[in-house]
Amino acid sequence: MGSASLGITPAATRCLTLPTDAVQVRKNGIEFRNRDPIEPWTEMTVTLEGPTPARKVNFTGVVVACSGDGHQGFVITMLFTHVTPLSQARLLAYS
Repeated sequence: MGSASLGITPAATRCLTLPTDAVQVRKNGIEFRNRDPIEPWTEMTVTLEGPTPARKVNFTGVVVACSGDGHQGFVITMLFTHVTPLSQARLLAYS
């Protein structure tokens, strides 16, 4: 996995590009480190990108936890919603 692009909706869109080592892929979501907090229940769209552009997979989800502080950064836990069987298989390939 090359990077994960995260866009927060429906408010103004922000895009985060995270290095592979900052993202932990789980079977139903992701955890990632970020310098800024993201409020729980924030809806987000995530694009996971593999080694080739054809390996991009989009997921929608909600932030379920945010812990940490401004000095060490924050760990954001996001649960994906509406995961199709094909998307689930692709997600498992990243984990």
